[in-house]
Amino acid sequence: MTTVKQASPNLISSVVSPLMMIGILFFVFGFVTWLSSVLIPYLQIACELNNFQSYLVAFAFYVSYFIMGIPSGWLLNATGFKKGMSVGLLLVALGSLLFIPAAINRQYSMFLFGLFIQGTGLTVLQTASNPYVTILGPKESAARRISFMGICNGVAGAIAPVILGAVILNDADALKDRLLSLNPAEKITALNHLANKVIVPYILITAILVVLAVIIYFSALPEINEAEEDEHTGAGSQEARTSIFQFPHLLLGVFVLFLYTGVEVIAGNSIIGYGAFQGLPLSSAKFFTSFTLISMLAGYLIGIVCIPRFFSQENALKASALLGILFAVLAVLTNGLTSVVCVALLGLANSLMWPSIWPLAIEGLGKFTKIGSSLLVMAISGAALLPLLYGYLADQINEQQAYLMVIPCYIVIGYYAVSGHKIGKNLKNKL
Repeated sequence: MTTVKQASPNLISSVVSPLMMIGILFFVFGFVTWLSSVLIPYLQIACELNNFQSYLVAFAFYVSYFIMGIPSGWLLNATGFKKGMSVGLLLVALGSLLFIPAAINRQYSMFLFGLFIQGTGLTVLQTASNPYVTILGPKESAARRISFMGICNGVAGAIAPVILGAVILNDADALKDRLLSLNPAEKITALNHLANKVIVPYILITAILVVLAVIIYFSALPEINEAEEDEHTGAGSQEARTSIFQFPHLLLGVFVLFLYTGVEVIAGNSIIGYGAFQGLPLSSAKFFTSFTLISMLAGYLIGIVCIPRFFSQENALKASALLGILFAVLAVLTNGLTSVVCVALLGLANSLMWPSIWPLAIEGLGKFTKIGSSLLVMAISGAALLPLLYGYLADQINEQQAYLMVIPCYIVIGYYAVSGHKIGKNLKNKL
């Protein structure tokens, strides 16, 4: 079984307390990640971008997961979980700090670089924290623990767009109308004023992240020796395998997670612009991402209560895929607020996908857990590419028809829930 170094035999100190600490980290993930839903329309105005260009925000943030996924695994092998988490927080703080010169100079490339550095820090944090939560307890209830982490993430994700949106998009509709009548010099002044609105929020974010990094570093968070994970978990004896590529259920899980992260971010990051496309003012639409996150929270609560008591991780993933297809179809076939609500409800469909895919994918990896987690974290780059594709389709067709692209993604996720996660797990009987 998995061992926790220097862990107290008391359940509260050996499991609950570490999970509470990781819950704080998941709150940070959610807060920093979902700020991008406000940054996309904000930078579209401040830096005068089209849809495709504005979705480079998501690309710059999430492509770091692909580029830095394997190096994050190397870092954690050298530092361990706790020190690696502190390094990750400091990197997120550095990326946040870069927003200040970016805003002062209204330089879009600097904003994108800051987002890339933030994503790099979160890559380290995700690589450490997700297997930590999965391994620290019975595998049958892993989705329930990750659902609890999802609540921490979702609460932050629901709060973050409201806070930042109130600061930087409070008069966005009036500004867009006013820009049409300003001369070039006045327009530059107005856009510079808008760009500078992010300076104070990101100074505060940077300071909080540095303090949290110090707290994590000096905390009593225990290390986990995942190499001693039970090798009889159904994926075959991991000692008989010499490469991570001998775990086909993991490799397919990486692709499925790639699709999932893409459709999740599309639902959260596109809904503000989609509300405007449907004729709703930005003063109201700026809150729509929070509605998506609230529907995700509802799903997480269902997971905490019901998994594994009433249904399994596999069945949760099956139902989630079906709901994703249903709400995507309804979003395309309806109009106005009804269509926007269907996009928000994609949050409910997406909520139990991450908690279900992750434990199914890393089951039985044993000593390959860190590298497997690195590959899964690299799959988060789906959130870089698929939203960019959505932005391109939105420019070429329209924002509504572009949602058709998520339907085949949900179909593949459904396949993984039904049978894909079982591929290669009978290898044990052949070894």
